Amino acid sequence: MSYTALYRKFRPDNFADVKGQDHIVTTLTNQIKHNRIGHAYLFCGTRGTGKTTVAKILAKAVNCEHPVNGSPCNECAMCKAIQAGTAMNVIEIDAASNNGVDNIREIREEVSYRPTEGKYKVYIIDEVHMLSVGAFNALLKTLEEPPSYVMFILATTEAHKIPITILSRCQRYDFHRITIDTIAARLDELLKVEGIEAEEKAVRYVAKAGDGSMRDALSLLDQCIAFYLGQELTYDKVLEVLGAVDTEVFSKLLRKVIQGDVTGSIHILEELIVGGRELSQFVGDFTWYMRNLLLVKTSEDPEEAIDVSSENMKLLKEESTMLDVETLMRYIRIFSDLSNQIRYATQKRVLVEIALIKLCRPAMETNLDSVLDRLRVLEQRMDERPVQQVIVQQGNSVSGAETGAVVAAAEKKPPAKAAPEDLQKIVAGWRVITGQTTGMFKQMLQKSIPKYNGETGEPILYVEFQDFLGQSYVDDPDAKKELQDIIAAQTGKSVEIEMLVANQHQHTNLADITVDQAIRDNIHMDVIIEEDPDEPQE
Repeated sequence: MSYTALYRKFRPDNFADVKGQDHIVTTLTNQIKHNRIGHAYLFCGTRGTGKTTVAKILAKAVNCEHPVNGSPCNECAMCKAIQAGTAMNVIEIDAASNNGVDNIREIREEVSYRPTEGKYKVYIIDEVHMLSVGAFNALLKTLEEPPSYVMFILATTEAHKIPITILSRCQRYDFHRITIDTIAARLDELLKVEGIEAEEKAVRYVAKAGDGSMRDALSLLDQCIAFYLGQELTYDKVLEVLGAVDTEVFSKLLRKVIQGDVTGSIHILEELIVGGRELSQFVGDFTWYMRNLLLVKTSEDPEEAIDVSSENMKLLKEESTMLDVETLMRYIRIFSDLSNQIRYATQKRVLVEIALIKLCRPAMETNLDSVLDRLRVLEQRMDERPVQQVIVQQGNSVSGAETGAVVAAAEKKPPAKAAPEDLQKIVAGWRVITGQTTGMFKQMLQKSIPKYNGETGEPILYVEFQDFLGQSYVDDPDAKKELQDIIAAQTGKSVEIEMLVANQHQHTNLADITVDQAIRDNIHMDVIIEEDPDEPQE
């Protein structure tokens, strides 16, 4: 006898075996027990959730000679005939290939004849949303007033495509996605019947890969069993067959991204590709991993929100402290966009590498969340920069208490006096400095021009207000101190400040401060000013 796939071999034949759809099973069994059977049912839901299976069980139950608690007995002649697909009064129609008006007209002609056996003539129309407009119209009258012995069961994955006139004439039942726990428990039952040993972790991964579909999970399990026939099914073997990636690899990759290590990230990707991992699935799984990380960071009770092992939860909690929410949302956005692009791409690897580089190098993007990520990287580098304190003492060794006293004294030591070069650096960061002030003072400073005495070169910063309203700050010691404190915090230098109002002071040798040297010091290259060849030489 030929092999039968697991999803066909273990298809439920009564309501008690249907998993994850208790709300539908309870309603239908109550209707059958109390003889309140409707004439038209609409079963909606994603693939593999049990729509067609429940439709066949319902067809058996309404025709069963000895129903048990609303469920078919599977022992009478009618149940066996329907189960074998030989019953004349249960007609299955695939609307995807029989979607014309003529097909529905045949049904209208047939319903006038009573069933040759059993109580009901049942029409199961699968993928009913594929019917044409004319076919729907032809079905409408029959569906509205069918004979008492006729029942319609319509099944669809896209209920929104069905006309409202059809929907209003049916009892609608929405099939839910089946939970991972329910699928895993069912897989465990079937593995015991088949006599196959499997790790719990492996079974749960297959259940998760089923994505709410019992049929998909059974097909994946069948594939894994066939690859390692006669062997125990382990977690690593499941990952290898399905081309999936372990969450430990995601954790390792994410830490490389947080560190900005492009080379390390690309090496991990290389290992995955060499190992035969499928890139589209990798992108989806990594996005899901970051989604879990976001829930851990934002949820009050992450254990309830995420279905992961205690080991993975520990890793997620540790990584959640390494990132802020904005950065994590940027990562998810980039990989979500990538999942749409990679579907039809020929160079999938290149797209994934570019996405990883974007994660590691936020400067490549100009939107707000990338700017916040760049600030995070800068702050991290500043925190990691070592602070060296050299204490030199001649003679005897320094005790621990004396060392602490010297260090404390060094910390209290006022910053060094600003030199003329430092004035250039202050002016280079003038927008940042003035941006930290408030109110009218901030407005005056942003319009002001920082200058110095070009004749003496003294390290005095002259702040020349261009508006007469700046006169109120010229003699205000609090305003001067506020600006000095900001400059000291920004540059580590104290500077003497004198505030002036343009055209109202006696200093004739004030000059604007150029920042050429500051630019050279920061970007390590000379500033070259090109001359206009058409300009006459002096």
